[in-house]
Amino acid sequence: MTDHILRVTDPCQPLPVDLSRPLEIEVGCGKGQFLTKRAKANPDCDFLGIERMLDRVRLFDGKCRRGQIDNARVLRLEALYTFHYLLPDHHARTVYVFFPDPWPKKKHHSHRLFGPIFRTALWKRLALGGKLEFATDHQEYFEEVCAGFAEDPRFVRTFPMARPKEVWTEFETMFREQGLPIYSACWKSVPADDAPLAPLTIPPEREPREGIVRRSARD
Repeated sequence: MTDHILRVTDPCQPLPVDLSRPLEIEVGCGKGQFLTKRAKANPDCDFLGIERMLDRVRLFDGKCRRGQIDNARVLRLEALYTFHYLLPDHHARTVYVFFPDPWPKKKHHSHRLFGPIFRTALWKRLALGGKLEFATDHQEYFEEVCAGFAEDPRFVRTFPMARPKEVWTEFETMFREQGLPIYSACWKSVPADDAPLAPLTIPPEREPREGIVRRSARD
């Protein structure tokens, strides 16, 4: 039986992507509600879901097994690292980012996905003319993301895809049932200077802190 969970044994080696087939990627794919249905309907394309939560990764795998979906895989890893180091240049046809964590508190805004570093890695991985599809229920975050792309000459805004009810993500279904407004946008990549990506650096405030006991100077 096919294992739909990608195992990364060497984080310095790119993922095994078939460059003869188009690729679509969903960041924060959850349980695979959207991506598995899209994979089922498009057997001539490969699909990659990126998800950090182990239980969701396993549920994604289960959906693929039950649905006999052989063209979808899920990766349990950080999206920024994946885009920066593990994907081929200018190959992805579409990247979907639906209802990412908006980190609403101002002191947590640095944790938001959409910043200059991610936009650069995103452009590097999208095929020219490839698209980013974005949706959120958080208006302030939506406006911030739109402002960032408006200032970036590597992207132009275009019309977002139609998302009928049968392909809504779990979060979109929940938000719409609550009557919350949904904000959607789409950008496509255009030719620009194709410089190599600079190595990622992690500022001190972004370092992992779980399980770390910090001692004072007098301890």
